[in-house]
Amino acid sequence: MTIIIVMGLCCFFYILGAWQKSGTGRGDSIALRVNQETDCTILPNLHFETHHSISGANPLIMTSKVIEPCHIRYSDYTPCQDQNRAMAFPRENMTYRERHCPAENEKLHCLIPAPKGYVTPFPWPKSRDYVPYANAPYKSLTVEKAVQNWIQFEGDVFKFPGGGTMFPNGASAYIDELASVIPLADGTIRTALDTGCGVASFGAYLMDRNILTMSFAPRDSHEAQVQFALERGVPAVIGVLGTIKLPYPSKSFDMAHCSRCLIPWESNGGMYMMEVDRVLRPGGYWILSGPPINWNKYHQTWKKSKLDAEGDQHRIENIAEMLCWDKIYEKEDIAIWQKKANSHLCHQMNGHASKMCKVQDADDVWYKKMESCITPPGEAAQLKKFPERLSAIPPRILDGHAPGITEEDYEEDNKLWKKHVNTYKRVNKLLGSSRYRNIMDMNAGLGSFAAALDSPKSWVMNVVPTVSERNTLGIIYERGLIGTYHDWCEAFSTYPRTYDLIHGYHVFSLYQNKCNVEDILLEMDRILRPEGAVILRDSVDVLNKVRNTVSGMRWKSKLLDHEDGPHVPEKILISVKEYWVASEEENNS
Repeated sequence: MTIIIVMGLCCFFYILGAWQKSGTGRGDSIALRVNQETDCTILPNLHFETHHSISGANPLIMTSKVIEPCHIRYSDYTPCQDQNRAMAFPRENMTYRERHCPAENEKLHCLIPAPKGYVTPFPWPKSRDYVPYANAPYKSLTVEKAVQNWIQFEGDVFKFPGGGTMFPNGASAYIDELASVIPLADGTIRTALDTGCGVASFGAYLMDRNILTMSFAPRDSHEAQVQFALERGVPAVIGVLGTIKLPYPSKSFDMAHCSRCLIPWESNGGMYMMEVDRVLRPGGYWILSGPPINWNKYHQTWKKSKLDAEGDQHRIENIAEMLCWDKIYEKEDIAIWQKKANSHLCHQMNGHASKMCKVQDADDVWYKKMESCITPPGEAAQLKKFPERLSAIPPRILDGHAPGITEEDYEEDNKLWKKHVNTYKRVNKLLGSSRYRNIMDMNAGLGSFAAALDSPKSWVMNVVPTVSERNTLGIIYERGLIGTYHDWCEAFSTYPRTYDLIHGYHVFSLYQNKCNVEDILLEMDRILRPEGAVILRDSVDVLNKVRNTVSGMRWKSKLLDHEDGPHVPEKILISVKEYWVASEEENNS
């Protein structure tokens, strides 16, 4: 009887399986249709290597839905820092250099072209010292900063000797002097802010000491300085200390730096120093080299009287004292202050209660006006030294200052992203190599994607969208990573072709019904280098819509299953931007 029952069951399930395999069975026919639509296999012709280190462009594969190229005059277009639009705004307090994004009817709906002759940047660390001329064909700085060793033009490349206005003998020697005062070697200092960074040589050479620097400078007469920084493989954004708060959370940076950045620190009641104080971690350092330091020697060069130059430094000293910063070093052109690790008592003793900001959330900064007030100090976070800091539970989570995020959530997030990154590396074996130097994570969460990738060969710009339910950027900085706030309905504060790889986790789901999918994709295309890669992780419905758009953007794409199998609705879209440059025919049309 047992044998008969077993044989009967075998026959029944064989017939059932055959019926479902035929497609007549409803459940499997739906699964079959979904699999056909998502087509979850890896294309043999999806290549991640670069093919244009010297010259030549691949033939373009056009599709039925085509987004046309823009004119070559837009090759370096920065939508929210457009020079023509900027002139309509007042110059007072650098308002005209701040973000001013185009209205909906002014947005470009075309692909930003690379200049003729564009090539893949040199791999790090060679890229620190050399940039192909064709990628940023602007020679003005080679003349203007010739005696300061910023940049030199040699043959078909720019050479960066590592000099700066205040360190003509090189950033390395300059950093050595700072290291005699500040603990730069033991992992205490990990995140730095460079205001008015020039071509970011300071940040470039700090990388030798495992320090990540967020460098920023305006798009101004120093043509393409931030573009040069990113071509060199150094983190940088277009930005300015003007009237709007910096897009970083409070207590983010271990060190802040100004080397002849020409920011009027003593003006507006010390507002700019107060903003640095907001983003500077308790116990952090502020370095000021250049005017008005060493005024006695240089006041005539600066075309200032002794009285005025001395007065400028005196006002800075007074503001620093009000902020409870201690001056710990001054020699020749350099002065260094250290923010007290616990400034509660200092502020109480000095009667600063009336000068404290009234804001409820010191991290709520997107398009918020800067104020002449002191950010309440709060408790000093006990951070581990880097690299332990990268995986340790951040103080904001430990102290309960991250609503909805527990220690268990943090640990699980780390495990999950290690698994995801391993999957990415199986698909794209060049991930983690020098092929991808500048990486952006469009929806960074707790920064676990960047942590899983951590390598001296690359860095990640961790973006926390302003529409996110959870503000996690402070946690990211506590891990020893860098990033910024941003709204992806607007253009990012960078030049075109500045990122090698863009990663987006549920970005398009997040922005559903908030702005146009095509606008976000065009912005991604603008900031992605030719032959750069994109990894998107989202629901299958969302990614199918995205794939439909990018088919006309000169991207090659493929949809892949989730690591846990084809029945998981979350999928992975892998794309590679084709190499192409502006042509005469497109410009004439």
